[in-house]
Amino acid sequence: MSELRFDERVALVTGAGGGLGREHALLLASRGAAVMVNDLGSPTMGGQDHDATPAENVVAEIRALGGIASSNSDSVATRDGAESMVSATIEEFGGLDIVINNAGIIRNRTFLNIGEYEFEPVLDVHVKGCFYVTRPAYEHMKSVGYGRIINTSSGSGLFGSFGQSAYSAAKAAIYGFTRTLAIEGARYGIHVNAIAPGALTRMTGDVLGDDGEIADMTGLTGEDLLMQLGPQQVAPAVVYLAHETCALNGETLSASGGRVARAFMGVTKGIYEEDLTLESVAERIEAICDETNYVVPDNVDKEMQLLLEHFETEK
Repeated sequence: MSELRFDERVALVTGAGGGLGREHALLLASRGAAVMVNDLGSPTMGGQDHDATPAENVVAEIRALGGIASSNSDSVATRDGAESMVSATIEEFGGLDIVINNAGIIRNRTFLNIGEYEFEPVLDVHVKGCFYVTRPAYEHMKSVGYGRIINTSSGSGLFGSFGQSAYSAAKAAIYGFTRTLAIEGARYGIHVNAIAPGALTRMTGDVLGDDGEIADMTGLTGEDLLMQLGPQQVAPAVVYLAHETCALNGETLSASGGRVARAFMGVTKGIYEEDLTLESVAERIEAICDETNYVVPDNVDKEMQLLLEHFETEK
């Protein structure tokens, strides 16, 4: 396969001052994209203190390698900040083709120990941030008839994770947001997909454990551990989703340690009864949960179609 390039494409990557976002920005720039590197510069636990240094450092890396980049330290968690970074990108580079919503914070507490003051900031950054940045970018993409948006979900949101009720709720919301926006954006040439990443970054230490725990699980240590589980093992999947040749829309790719897979939501064949009762649900719960011949609906209407098809066969 010939090299996938992004010449004359413009990308905005949020939370790109380190970790996953930095790798996304570096890879895009190395393939010819002009990149707006956004990072608030706040701690992984959140906050609104601005520090332009992380974003500026990544821009310096890109430029040193001959790439094109500029920095921005606005917050995704405010409407004004999000609109400002999108406007700055368009003004700086003359357009906007790609948005990677990567910025995030993490606050791990079991459900009975987390308060609103901890829960709400996670939703503000992940969910509202994704919405705030995507809205003005989407409007621009609609006007030019092209766009690629990649949102960051998580296995925690798709499958659950102990001690992460806030983070899981936010990442599940992003999955649903991605699915719906993909349906709506298709007619405008806008593809919207998501990534569910796993990598060793400063934000994931509390989730994956320390390097010693991970080494015990994987048998990898030192440089081998960083090489196999570093964020550079996720970026290729993300950047592929950003390419013009990628036909995927509304999909979520799970990527970690060099493994890339499709993550999806399915529905079992289930049961049908003309007069459903509480007892019939209880008696047939195994059949309800049987995963044989499950289906993956494209949208909620396709799930409803399963019921309509049953009625049709009963005529």
